[in-house]
Amino acid sequence: MSRAEASAPQGRGELRDRPQTARTRRTTFRATLLRNELLTTFRRWRTLALLAVLAAVPVLVGIAVKIETSDGSAAAAGGGGGPAFISQITNNGLFLVFTALAATLPFFLPMAVGVVAGDAIAGEANSGTLRYLLVAPAGRSRLLLTKYATVLVFCLAATLVVAVSALTVGALLFPLGDLTTISGTQISFAEGLGRALLIALAVAASLIGVAALGLFVSTLTGSGIAAMATTVGLLITVQILDQIPQLHALQPYFFSHYWLSFADLMREPVYWDELAKNLGLQALYAAVFGSAAWARFTAKDITA
Repeated sequence: MSRAEASAPQGRGELRDRPQTARTRRTTFRATLLRNELLTTFRRWRTLALLAVLAAVPVLVGIAVKIETSDGSAAAAGGGGGPAFISQITNNGLFLVFTALAATLPFFLPMAVGVVAGDAIAGEANSGTLRYLLVAPAGRSRLLLTKYATVLVFCLAATLVVAVSALTVGALLFPLGDLTTISGTQISFAEGLGRALLIALAVAASLIGVAALGLFVSTLTGSGIAAMATTVGLLITVQILDQIPQLHALQPYFFSHYWLSFADLMREPVYWDELAKNLGLQALYAAVFGSAAWARFTAKDITA
């Protein structure tokens, strides 16, 4: 066998290996880009401060309920939906998880997400690092998708911080045991923990629309502060409009309208109608404002 014949199969093998090597490199680059973005986001003092504030809310609620009920009286009268979970905390500390999520969802959680999302692109432009990120073989679409994925991870992390803090405080200050659902049935503590996890996931999913809206706003300006302020301002405006009776025809389309539907997970059987509407509405906002952010970012002149 000649030397050329001996080397021919090896050459064909190398050609076959090249596409696989290229795919592996692209996958590795994407994973590295996402990992670096996550590390950068969660190492910022601003992010850590936001998570610390969120973790403090259940502590304050738990201490307030403990002080108020120190004489054996009930924390509050009420049913079982939304913030009325507070009436059950003294009987079972696990209810502090539901109460803390209900207390933080209207403002604290979406505000934190709005700050992170609003700063995603505008913050890079303001600091002069956006142009250097695009010099790397990331591409605008891939970079925008990575930014959005990072914000979604923050949504989940922020929600879990509230839930874990509430569970810890509830276990320290109040008894734990079987739960009474909104429907009046009894479920075990283990099942209650499972419901708490589902509720935390539902709350995190409720922030998908805010994340997409904040990312879109972030592509419109080169000032991180302006993007964060605009996102939080829109959040407050929508929640105010959601409380005006004359706008009842429009309110089902506001991203915050079904936020407290997670309380239906504490029914037996679970009511899925409003939960499904909430998830569908968040997906719609993500599609609309995600597409708008992509259209704006891919056509935008990057000068910083």
